Amino acid sequence: MQTKTKKRGTKEKLVKKVAKAKKLSQEDYEGKVLELAKKGLTSEKIGEELRGQGIHPKEYDKKISKILGGNDQYINPDLKNVEEKLERIKNHYGKNKQDKGAMRDKDRVFAQLRKLKKYFKKL
Repeated sequence: MQTKTKKRGTKEKLVKKVAKAKKLSQEDYEGKVLELAKKGLTSEKIGEELRGQGIHPKEYDKKISKILGGNDQYINPDLKNVEEKLERIKNHYGKNKQDKGAMRDKDRVFAQLRKLKKYFKKL
């Protein structure tokens, strides 16, 4: 770890050095992506996880979503997030029947999910 001080010397700022990871082969990279997908991560979260490990997805030929799509593991992150949100609201509304705002949100999010499914079916 390296430290830098400001000119006036009042505060110190710590700068982290990220260890640069050794570049993986394309096959190892794809294996790593599939391994993270088995944990239930979306393509966006897989990219974040890889960058955290020092592996930059832009250095490889295939996009993460293409790798997952080729192995039938691709889940559209937009749909997944809205489905999870709907489940949370349904659970809350099931416990709190008097919550009229939750009832309205449940209907609103369900309509949003229906629209997204219709949209992605066209693509």
